Amino acid sequence: MPTASMISFRLGGDDGVSVEAAKWAGALDVLGWRVHTVAGSGPVDIGLPGLAMDATEPPTASEVRDALAPADLVVIENLCSLPLNPGAGAVVAAACAGRPALLHHHDLPWQRPRFEGFPPPPDDPFWAHVTINARSRRELAAHDITATTVYNTFDPDPPAGRRAETRRGLGVAHGTRLLLQPTRALPRKNIEGGLALAAGVGGTYWLLGPAEDGYGHELERLVRDARCPVVLGRGRPGADDEVTVADAYAACDAVLLPSTWEGFGNPSVESATHRRPLAIGAYPVAAELAAFGFRWFRADDPGALAAWLAEPDEDLLRHNHEVAATHFNVADLPARLEAVLSRLPSLRA
Repeated sequence: MPTASMISFRLGGDDGVSVEAAKWAGALDVLGWRVHTVAGSGPVDIGLPGLAMDATEPPTASEVRDALAPADLVVIENLCSLPLNPGAGAVVAAACAGRPALLHHHDLPWQRPRFEGFPPPPDDPFWAHVTINARSRRELAAHDITATTVYNTFDPDPPAGRRAETRRGLGVAHGTRLLLQPTRALPRKNIEGGLALAAGVGGTYWLLGPAEDGYGHELERLVRDARCPVVLGRGRPGADDEVTVADAYAACDAVLLPSTWEGFGNPSVESATHRRPLAIGAYPVAAELAAFGFRWFRADDPGALAAWLAEPDEDLLRHNHEVAATHFNVADLPARLEAVLSRLPSLRA
């Protein structure tokens, strides 16, 4: 059985890259690959602290070569895409030169203002590049890098969550509109816009993820000045376990994704698989996804969402679920990855 080594800054968590990497691991398993994980943090087979986003020094070349020694294929998850740890990216690229690798690009340097001026991802004749949206594929082409787009995928019939129990644990009263923003707190997630939308529909705002990249103080200010009740995090007071993603979607009445930038924005499709209405920001990739036929509300128009919540239309939920199941089904991922692998140079026996 061939081995695929998956390498990134972090793996095994609930951030978007980790979530999609886990789906790729499952698809590779279906295709007959043994998957071996390497990352700077997370529950992985080999931990190399120098790969982490906040590492003060990158791993050595020998550390990376040894970690990837079993690999017939290396899957690089965003580590050579976004320069969060440029030294680590350079070491990994050098270790993968001349050997089969898939570079899975969730983000590109010029898509984040703080990384403007950084060079494009590295390239090699033995590699294949995969983007999670067509916009990034076109942008790589402008840098003479050929890529294939494989959209993020989802289980169209996810587990049912615990609505009543979760709402009780959060202290949300029966009949209260609960608006879920299932993201972390970062500037591009537009927490302020989410709070304004929740206030505009007379609901409670629930931010599922933590603050990152020093955004904690700003989040505290926004919560303090909010014009609606706010719930932060996954914990349920007095409970022994945490709220799952399925619980969160079950408990809410609508989903908010007011972001100004997302490489994909998983809640855009997750909201459909969990049969919840979505209010979404006008980030560029949202228009690309909407073209598949989703019917969404604008994050800057609370009136339209409030009207739907007052008189819910189940046809909208059924329609969005059908679009998600047709175009973004995780069951189709093995075949899509197999097509990409077929274009790689011969893999080591």
